[in-house]
Amino acid sequence: MVSRVIPVEPFDLVIFGGTGDLARRKILPGLFRRFCAGQMPPDAAITGAARSDMSEDEYRDFVRDAIHEFGGEQNHDEDKLSAFLECLHYVPIDARGENGWRELAGLMRKGMVHAFYFSVAPGLFGDLAERLNQHGLTDEDSRIVVEKPFGRDLASAKELNRDLAAYFDEGQIYRIDHYLGKETVQNLMAVRFGNMLFEPLWNSQYVDHIQITVAETVGVGGRGEYYDKSGAMRDMVQNHLMQLLCLIAMEPPSKFDPDAVRDEKLKVIRALDDVEPHHIVRGQYDAGDEGPSFREEVGDPRTRTESYIAMKVGVSNWRWAGTPFYLRTGKRLKARCSEIVVVFKALNHSIFGEQEDHRNVLSIRLQPNEGMTLGVTIKEPGPGGMRLIDVPLDMSFAEALGKDGSDQTDAYERLIMDVIRGNQTLFMRGDEVEAAWAWTDPIIDGWDTRGDVPKIYDSGSEGPVDAVQLLARDTRVWRKVAS
Repeated sequence: MVSRVIPVEPFDLVIFGGTGDLARRKILPGLFRRFCAGQMPPDAAITGAARSDMSEDEYRDFVRDAIHEFGGEQNHDEDKLSAFLECLHYVPIDARGENGWRELAGLMRKGMVHAFYFSVAPGLFGDLAERLNQHGLTDEDSRIVVEKPFGRDLASAKELNRDLAAYFDEGQIYRIDHYLGKETVQNLMAVRFGNMLFEPLWNSQYVDHIQITVAETVGVGGRGEYYDKSGAMRDMVQNHLMQLLCLIAMEPPSKFDPDAVRDEKLKVIRALDDVEPHHIVRGQYDAGDEGPSFREEVGDPRTRTESYIAMKVGVSNWRWAGTPFYLRTGKRLKARCSEIVVVFKALNHSIFGEQEDHRNVLSIRLQPNEGMTLGVTIKEPGPGGMRLIDVPLDMSFAEALGKDGSDQTDAYERLIMDVIRGNQTLFMRGDEVEAAWAWTDPIIDGWDTRGDVPKIYDSGSEGPVDAVQLLARDTRVWRKVAS
């Protein structure tokens, strides 16, 4: 199956932080892949803007090297790469001063969509928005893209929203969470709302519980200073896992429209119960073959910041009352895995006598190997009587859609194209971000007040032993963390 590519209109895209790690690894290689696919028109213009004093030719060499390293299969097509590099410009710029802004304004073309990607520290968001306005670079077709973190608590999130709202309408602000650009995440909405099979069962009457796991094998590495100030709760739960929870739990929107979808997600966040302390497990990885301990990597032997968190969450609404959602995320775990698991209830009565518990389980895998698996119960082959076994109905996107299917599109590619189109469906709204922090802040404040200390867990394990007990108390078990 070949995915249909719909080109976007010509545009001017400015990447502030155009020499940074995110631009090098994701944004620029992603744009090149969209160029090769024919979605990015050849008369589009991309301008890198950063503090580095670099010529345009030097910047093109920088981008060439980035694409050779991170561009995927297309990085060998030198003709297309040369054509793509012709779309590039570079402007040395001072985010808090005046240097470079006149030159940048001179590159902006009339009648184009003007998109500005803030691939910089959040402390510069307000300064960039102000400078764009001062130098006449904003109009009704302008839009800005901002990366997480969107604040570190409710107060800072509100301040950030105010800073951006002073120069841009909400409809011009694209708060990007790359998890929402993953093919499987979007397919979650298609599976739920496009199939009669699932939606009637998607409620507390039929669903026993739901697990959401985002496991990483890497440690904090060079992000130690940042991570020690954020932890897994701020870095992962408040945004990535929260968004996955919203898409799983939301009501059907009236239509597939940006605000209709985000209205329903907001209702989920506002329906979240307060989390009791005994429903939370925090951990820090120990040293192992994979590298030093969390405390060594952040440079603080007494840090109480968590590299792992597991929690039991409730959603108090008509659909989900009484159904627990178990969330977990951590670093230096056994395998890299992002997965949503919907465990349906057991049969009220089995006609096959007393056999082990058999349940239907829908597994939605985000990474690696995006796809979905539905576990069903069948008779075990052979003449040994009616013995039941569970087998998977497996759909790997790579196999089902083929090499040229949309599984090949990176999340950043898809989301940047949505920015150019003006489609905010997969981006967070300001009130959504603030509601998430309003739920998160009391949890973090509680840890600080009680002086909670995270549990130490082995590198390469599935996390602290206490996390196993979190589900065992409810006579449930976690899915194995497996690649």
